[in-house]
Amino acid sequence: MMMYPLPLICKVSCNMENLSLTQRQQRQKEFLKKAALGTRAIRSGSVSSVEQEHNDAIYATSSFIYGSAQEAASCFSGVTEGNIYSRFTNPTVRTFEQRIATMEGGERAVAASSGMAALTSIFLGHLKQGDHIVSSRSIFGSIVGLFDNILAKLGITTTYVNPADDQAWQAAIKPNTKALFLESPSNPLAELGDIAALAKLAHSHHALLVVDNCFCTPILQNPLALGADIVMHSATKYLDGQGRCVGGVAIGSEELMEPVFAFLRTAGTSMSPFNAWVFINGLETLSLRMQAHCSSALRLARWLQQQPQVERVYYTGLESHPQHQLARRQQRLFGGVVSFEVKGDQAAAWRCIDETRLLSITGNFGDAKSTVTHPATTTHGKMTATARGLAGIKDNLIRVSVGLEDYQDIEQDLAQALSKL
Repeated sequence: MMMYPLPLICKVSCNMENLSLTQRQQRQKEFLKKAALGTRAIRSGSVSSVEQEHNDAIYATSSFIYGSAQEAASCFSGVTEGNIYSRFTNPTVRTFEQRIATMEGGERAVAASSGMAALTSIFLGHLKQGDHIVSSRSIFGSIVGLFDNILAKLGITTTYVNPADDQAWQAAIKPNTKALFLESPSNPLAELGDIAALAKLAHSHHALLVVDNCFCTPILQNPLALGADIVMHSATKYLDGQGRCVGGVAIGSEELMEPVFAFLRTAGTSMSPFNAWVFINGLETLSLRMQAHCSSALRLARWLQQQPQVERVYYTGLESHPQHQLARRQQRLFGGVVSFEVKGDQAAAWRCIDETRLLSITGNFGDAKSTVTHPATTTHGKMTATARGLAGIKDNLIRVSVGLEDYQDIEQDLAQALSKL
């Protein structure tokens, strides 16, 4: 019986395919420059190794090796590009960065260990003692803590304004204002800022506009295209989509991302390769998930408006929302989070939450599983009562992150919970 040298044949075949694969990958890269957003969310940034894997690999390594001392020196000095140490250079993290950057229309992204780490890296990378921030008053409670308790100690001050009041933004500008910060839509009341108008205002005063795009994701809104300088995400939310990992990312131009990267490289607020891999896979289904989230959220918001136990509903997709037209201009759809006030006080809100059977009681949002929380005592509980009052967060407010379950089950669960009030 004739014996074939199988290892040799396999080796030759693989080498031939590698040449073809490299050419094919380059063709695909060119194609993706003009591809739709949903396609780029699946394909951008992927680089196959010599193993020719189809799915993106997890490079679970702390460091990287070199063929010579000269090669190592060249990488460490920046003369040649290459991986050095996973605190600031890792192939899996880089794939996530490149993919989210192309989705947001930015030149570069810098991934961090959390959304708060990304935001901290932005401000400490760009600001110094004596600088001033103008921020929307309708922001995540932990960001208020960052501004008031951490940055304030470093001599960086913050003024808070109504995000919908363009004149208030203008009036708050000082000679030392270096950044405007906006969360649009806001958490949890879905307040909007006019991103294009605020970008013009910021630039007229030589300041940056930083936009938190967590609620919309790049599928629904692209702040950079509207004039913003930097956009950030808590990847923990919709980018993951299943509540598995914590991470964050900042996106912008090469010039604006370099100080962010420099801070992250030194401070070590880095994203792990495993978390980056989870987020990469989350991005692949982001477009489909956001369409489903938005569809169910709009139905739920309209249904809640009709319930006798509900005092007010906050959702920009409702024609009654005071900023509905602005939402239509700067967003493609209206998001997956619906907040509402029940008739009564905190006790009524808590009872409604406790009576749910399907919804998960947790402060996270953007999950495939629907979640419910009481913002005044959870996500915004560290804010003072005065600050919560100014932000419009009342004790009878409930926030629902509408998941991917069958819509009728979500509605039925809230119907039986509201019936107990």
